[in-house]
Amino acid sequence: MKKVGVAILGLGVVGGGTYKILTDNKEYFKKTQGLDITVESVLELNKERALSLGVPESNIASSISEVISNPNVDIVVEVIGGVKVAKDFVLKAILSGKSVVTSNKELVAKYWHELEAEAKKMGVGLYFEASCVGGVPIIRTLIDGMQANNITTLKGIVNGTTNYILTKMTEDGADYDEVLKEAQKLGYAEANPTADVEGFDSTYKISILSSIAFNKKVPYEVVSREGITSITKEDIAYAKDSGYVIKLLAIAKNSDKGIEVRVNPALIKKSNPLASVNDSFNAVFLHGDSVDDIMLYGRGAGALPTGSAIVSDVIYAAQHTKCYYAPFKNNATADKTTKFVNDFETKYFIRLTLENVVGTISKLTAVFAKNGINLTYIKQDPDNEGNAKLVLITDLAFESSVNKSIEKISSMKEVKSVDSILRVED
Repeated sequence: MKKVGVAILGLGVVGGGTYKILTDNKEYFKKTQGLDITVESVLELNKERALSLGVPESNIASSISEVISNPNVDIVVEVIGGVKVAKDFVLKAILSGKSVVTSNKELVAKYWHELEAEAKKMGVGLYFEASCVGGVPIIRTLIDGMQANNITTLKGIVNGTTNYILTKMTEDGADYDEVLKEAQKLGYAEANPTADVEGFDSTYKISILSSIAFNKKVPYEVVSREGITSITKEDIAYAKDSGYVIKLLAIAKNSDKGIEVRVNPALIKKSNPLASVNDSFNAVFLHGDSVDDIMLYGRGAGALPTGSAIVSDVIYAAQHTKCYYAPFKNNATADKTTKFVNDFETKYFIRLTLENVVGTISKLTAVFAKNGINLTYIKQDPDNEGNAKLVLITDLAFESSVNKSIEKISSMKEVKSVDSILRVED
């Protein structure tokens, strides 16, 4: 039976979950995988934390040098988070001849090319299933399950914090700020929630996933990013009234026009499978030319779900002598031949406040028509101040055409305000 020694860098929520799975399931892995996996070392500054999890004191390391010099360690698991220290530790582990498993999506999105180049030189692996969508095996699916397909679409809810916030806003009719505070109290949102609510977390993930799905480097810098901080309970209510729910989506499409990759809140029909993905759950929808449509669903975060993905990588690394490396030019930037779509074509949800006077709607529709935009839904409600609330949904339209229309409409004296512009995804 093959013996495998593992070191874990960091015993926080995810590191603790990983340690628990590796130790609790040790005999199970022997029976089912033919592997005798032992946690040989942990690097954790909080010694009491390590001891409380059952780590023998002799296995608690005080430095990365102590970890990588341990001859019994074959695979290093990095779960400390951040970028600077994590990158330094991962590089040291690779250069010591050890394969690395990480859950650090920011590290991978920013330095995948650099880390993989060193891993290739050393003949070791770099694995990061847990960096995207928690316990959902999306990366393994793309690499080992979708080889027969030219994947043209990858679309999903890949951030649990924002999905929890939008779910609560939808169910309770609450304001964003109110739900955010609740999410922070429950531990779903960080004290500084910027990475989640402004879409950075989802941006890193869709950069990684689209690169693998399309076999082309898609740097995180090319991802168009919008967060959820401007979503109001009025947007939620009008969307619901129109038969939609609002979700923060990570979207990647590959066509003859080029690669379109973006993160933004969007309206989706209640009948869409993604519409029923609530709370902190995640889901990813894929379209392949052979398999057609599939969707993966599960917990996008948490000690054991993310630990599950990490341990999956540990087992994969232990069982495969041939390491997986990106089958494309994995540089810091995209290949010069790769085209990216910047003028997105989609449907739009537009909410306006108007003077309640005859002829205003016809003036608006004329502006949209002049820019080649067809309106498929129009609803007008009076407000309490003698104005009118108008909700429009367009047919497919280019973003540039919508922007031209909004610029013209905003200057009309009858238009009091443009309250919201959101994309609509079928």
